[in-house]
Amino acid sequence: MDYSFSTPALLFPATSLLMLAYTNRFLTLSQLVRELYDRAKESKHPGDFAQVENFRLRLKITRLLQIFGALSFAVAIIAMFVYPLNRDYSFIIFILSLLFLLISLLLLILELHVSIQAINIQLDDIDDDSND
Repeated sequence: MDYSFSTPALLFPATSLLMLAYTNRFLTLSQLVRELYDRAKESKHPGDFAQVENFRLRLKITRLLQIFGALSFAVAIIAMFVYPLNRDYSFIIFILSLLFLLISLLLLILELHVSIQAINIQLDDIDDDSND
């Protein structure tokens, strides 16, 4: 195993890009919620209520994936601080940062699945409108 001081630093670019992507997802989701809010005030469309629950779930998942992404980044930094004191502990801490990153990515997959459900809700509304 070739673990060195710079190994945890390899996560920095990837984690930074992931956090940027997560932030963009959050901003897009926030905008969609605001649009739904405006539309719901004007008319009480049945599909809007299904979207509200979907958005709540997506926001919870997005919060968690951002938390675990940030934890991964922070724990990788801690691993670098610990390296001069104890290389073995640093390696264990680095593995923990990889675990947090994996959890974050799994949550991203879950959020994508829920996003697709939101799109299907809208498609179902279009089908219902065309059948009326």
